[in-house]
Amino acid sequence: MPAPVVLIAEELSPATIAALGPDFEVVNVDGTDRDALRSALANADAVLVRSATQIDAEALSWAPKLKVVARAGVGLDNVDIKSATQAGVMVVNAPTSNIISAAELTVAHILGLARHLQRAHASLSAGQWKRSSFTGIELFEKTIGIIGLGRIGALVAERLRGFGVELIAFDPYVTAARAQQLGVQLVELDELVERADFLTIHMPRTPETLGMIGEAQLKAMKPTAFVVNVARGGLIDEAALAQALEAGEIAGAALDVFVQEPPADASLTGLDRVSVTPHLGASTEEAQEKAGVSVAKSVRLALAGELVPDAVNVAGGSINEYVKPGLPLTEKLGQIFAALAAGPITSLDVEVHGELAEHNVEVLRLAALKGLFTQVVSDPVSYVNAPLLAEQRDLEVRFSVDANSESYRNVITLRGSQADGTQISVSGTLTGPKQVEKIVEINGYELELPISEHLIVFSYTDRPGIVATYGSLLGEAGVNIAGLQIARDDKKGTALSVLSVDAPVPAELVSELGDAIGVDVLRAIDLIVD
Repeated sequence: MPAPVVLIAEELSPATIAALGPDFEVVNVDGTDRDALRSALANADAVLVRSATQIDAEALSWAPKLKVVARAGVGLDNVDIKSATQAGVMVVNAPTSNIISAAELTVAHILGLARHLQRAHASLSAGQWKRSSFTGIELFEKTIGIIGLGRIGALVAERLRGFGVELIAFDPYVTAARAQQLGVQLVELDELVERADFLTIHMPRTPETLGMIGEAQLKAMKPTAFVVNVARGGLIDEAALAQALEAGEIAGAALDVFVQEPPADASLTGLDRVSVTPHLGASTEEAQEKAGVSVAKSVRLALAGELVPDAVNVAGGSINEYVKPGLPLTEKLGQIFAALAAGPITSLDVEVHGELAEHNVEVLRLAALKGLFTQVVSDPVSYVNAPLLAEQRDLEVRFSVDANSESYRNVITLRGSQADGTQISVSGTLTGPKQVEKIVEINGYELELPISEHLIVFSYTDRPGIVATYGSLLGEAGVNIAGLQIARDDKKGTALSVLSVDAPVPAELVSELGDAIGVDVLRAIDLIVD
């Protein structure tokens, strides 16, 4: 079987290639050359880009085998996420790779503004010696206003605390307790712009945040105040900022990002009191290496069909360590559920019961769907295309979480209907220090049996001699029974036997078992284990 092809469309660090490992065929191409990109994408299973290569709907149409697009960085402006999702292609980035670099650049810009470093450098480089023109200010006891107290904003606060500043912040999604941990006072935006000696913004660019620092906010600031933006172009209204600087309404600004990059004109970059850098937030050797290594690891997971925590078009995200062992269990339950079905499945309920309810377990819904479709379709199934497969088949999927679990610490149940109205269910749990995966219920029958790669499930009218019958038939065929559990429904007079066996059971033997026992349901299940 040929090795998966990983296309490197832009220059990445050697550590990125090393992180991919030897299991892939690595192909290099200039992603800005559309003809070369088109040719290379034809055989690509994954493509790694930075910011120059456009992975749009057209590019995705050139890549019939593509499973993952990896952006070695934070921004995804050059990747059409919607088209990728429709094509069943996972999109990943490296959301934490540059946070330290961006925080440090923010602090550098604040210090540069306080001491007029760029202006002083330009003056001295021009042969002038004007010490008195560049008298600065200390940060000590100044008020720093941070808009957005997420990962980067928090790092900025942490680094500035040592300067003896007063830290205030606006972030409607941060609790007072979290702000207190960071040594920050939460305030409303209007109060922040009025009090801040330095304002730094660390928000995503959305319709709500675009231009959030505009004419009104700039007019409300102190005439001695400075603004800093190393986050996203457009968070500060550029026209309003230029006007405020020219009118002396604020003292200065430092910008690393712009609405158009490079800027179309010098309306801001040419102003004397503006310090500018060409989008250098992630431009450190450490950030570039972290980004490349991070997405290389994500590509490995994606091509293995595993959950990728940094996938941006998959529900989930970082997975709690307590939840992770439930993923392979739920995938196996999905496979068993699909194998129990005799026809098309019209609905699926994924139920999580027990202590898992204390955590974000939405990812278990994806695990159930991946397991189910692994037994249904011939194409590779991943966490990104499993929901699309459900949508294409009009499968109604519901997800519920309940803190109550009567018999076990946690139980995961898959319950659903077939087209003829027949109900199917299977439940599983993890037990003991080794977290052994067990089936604890099938179609209403309670049992407890470790999950194995090969299972036989059958229900029948309860009567003596059944175990001897199927034990004899399996023994004569050389099939060893590794585990056995029988559950009974006394009201119906029926029983369910679940056997784990050491090898797949031939179809003719399955038929012979059915004839000998007189079964209501008989399934030989061979799990696909990665």
